[in-house]
Amino acid sequence: MNTWWYEAFPAVPYTHHPPAQGRMLIVIAYDIADPKRLAKVAKACEDYGARVQYSVFECHLDPDTFETLWLTLLDLINPQEDRIVAYKLDARAARETLTAGTMVCTDRVVCYLV
Repeated sequence: MNTWWYEAFPAVPYTHHPPAQGRMLIVIAYDIADPKRLAKVAKACEDYGARVQYSVFECHLDPDTFETLWLTLLDLINPQEDRIVAYKLDARAARETLTAGTMVCTDRVVCYLV
């Protein structure tokens, strides 16, 4: 069995279950012009959720934690050059989210869709 496959594609660190009581699924996507700011934004998002695309994270957060993350991200970006967006999904909307295929991003692999 090839172990490189499991190194390149570790288990997804989240489940497809709806968020717990008081939490919501938040999808954060960004386009950051400067590589240094990009790294800082990615690191901040990694502390709160799971990377599902190169510049897209899924986070299960309560409102206060989301507010902390959002303010952190606003401090990191240059609004004249960068864009960041957060889509808030309640439990009903999260249950209706459709996914297909497998994609996981890591430091070793940018992104693969299998």
